Amino acid sequence: MTAADATIASRPRVLPAWKRLLLSEYLVLVLTIFYFVVMWTIVPEIAAADTLLDILSAMMPLLVVAIGQTFVLIVAGIDLSAPSIIAMASVVGASVMTGDAGYANGSGVEILAGIVAFLAVGSVIGVFNGLCTTRFNMPSFIVTLTTMMFFSGAAIWYTTVHTDASSIGNLPRTFIEIGQGRIAGLPFSLGVVLVVAGIAHFILSRTVYGRWLYAVGLNPKAAAVSGVPVRNVIFWAFVISGVCAAISSILYTGRLETGTPVLGQRILLDVVGAAVIGGVSLFGGKGKILWTIFGVLFLTVIDKSLQLMGLPIASVFAIKGSIILAAAIIDATRHRLLVRG
Repeated sequence: MTAADATIASRPRVLPAWKRLLLSEYLVLVLTIFYFVVMWTIVPEIAAADTLLDILSAMMPLLVVAIGQTFVLIVAGIDLSAPSIIAMASVVGASVMTGDAGYANGSGVEILAGIVAFLAVGSVIGVFNGLCTTRFNMPSFIVTLTTMMFFSGAAIWYTTVHTDASSIGNLPRTFIEIGQGRIAGLPFSLGVVLVVAGIAHFILSRTVYGRWLYAVGLNPKAAAVSGVPVRNVIFWAFVISGVCAAISSILYTGRLETGTPVLGQRILLDVVGAAVIGGVSLFGGKGKILWTIFGVLFLTVIDKSLQLMGLPIASVFAIKGSIILAAAIIDATRHRLLVRG
């Protein structure tokens, strides 16, 4: 090999522009901006201040539950139970603090007791999912699908036991402000989400547990040989997902002013799709909170634009399903490109 050949070989390989964009972590943000600009010409209302605030408010609860899903996806798992956790936590938490003979009604700590109930439901279901997945070596898909079915029915049964109505209302006004209130014109829920996102980012980027999550997602056998407690890492990923779903339930319930057993029924596609669209890999070992934020923003902007266009719900689901399928294809393509180097 001549000196010239050696120099050429030592130069970093320049990827084509389309590959650089495809592999960029800002791909979804670029697509969101492009889509927003295009829709601005079709429905100018999308750029109105009130619409932008609606988009921000709608993002908050979805982002929290998607953050929890991100942890599970990083270890190459999936949590399909998030909607049922949201529903079950909603009715249990509402039954504790409702003014209609709630368990903590008149105690002076109704809201605190209700929030504890929300978090307890999410934690318990998360623990159950984690134990079944790690101790019994069951596929997370089967475990969480079964959990989703069971607790979706349990939430309806629980509601019928506690009220003759289809939901549990008469919640404390202060609690409702968590989902609906604004500070300096911005949603109060934004502060809650910033705390959750900040903690999640810190865990993934600055802690040993975060490094273990990526190691398990990339190669669990190699991680185990290296001394990583693989079972515990996966277990806590499901617990975190359950807690995030419970926090999301608090925000959703506050927005709706009522605890309902069908809360979150239609967001499973959005929860998994937002993370995958953002760039969190279905193959495990790859993901960031920032990417999940981009994915949630993209889906929320699409939702709002389709609402402004007045499209029927069937069309909305068809379009969103197509987008999420495209995201899965892009994820597979990215994975192949990275494997090939």
